[in-house]
Amino acid sequence: MSVTLSAEPADLGFDPATTALVIIDMQRDFLEPGGFGETLGNDVSLLLAAVAPCRSVLAAARRTGMLVVYTREGHLPDLSDAPPAKLERGEPTARIGAPGPMGRILIRGEPGHDIVPDLAPSAGEIVIDKPGKGAFYATELGAVLAERGIATLLVCGVTTEVCVHTTIREGNDRGYRCVALADCCASYFPEFHRIGLEMIKAQGGIFGWVSSSEAVLTALATPG
Repeated sequence: MSVTLSAEPADLGFDPATTALVIIDMQRDFLEPGGFGETLGNDVSLLLAAVAPCRSVLAAARRTGMLVVYTREGHLPDLSDAPPAKLERGEPTARIGAPGPMGRILIRGEPGHDIVPDLAPSAGEIVIDKPGKGAFYATELGAVLAERGIATLLVCGVTTEVCVHTTIREGNDRGYRCVALADCCASYFPEFHRIGLEMIKAQGGIFGWVSSSEAVLTALATPG
């Protein structure tokens, strides 16, 4: 069944059976008051605004049986998968592995590493822990998508200009049709969010499309 998604720079036909909803790093440490993101001086409400649109798309994807994949950025407790150049960034008390308000910062298994409750994975949905910004680097994502014959990625998450952007660029290089859902993505810096989306769809969609939660809901509700 093929449906048409209203998008920029052009509408896109896609088959939900060969499409994955990819939810990038919607983690407590980044989104919740009192988390790591807020301790760095960021306004987490800017990220929280993406939760409700993302939740609506997630519900629709589940109803249609679409593949749902979550990612979480974080490292092994011994930090063996974190390069020194990454560990050295930030203030000494706010670096990866340091104690934070929700456990050790960006460490797998700590409370802050979890997906926010409103978007919690259901049984059987795939959660991929990634050590970098992009979801394909040093993870099983490519194998998961290839095994299921996925051709199109609907991408949500945070932040628009970092992990979302990197994942879409990686996906584009691997031959996937990547769609950023604008209101389902967010940044601590609104201008970065705006420009990040503009970059994706520039020059005829140089490495993807930009759409919205409303457009996805309309497409999935329209008979093929």
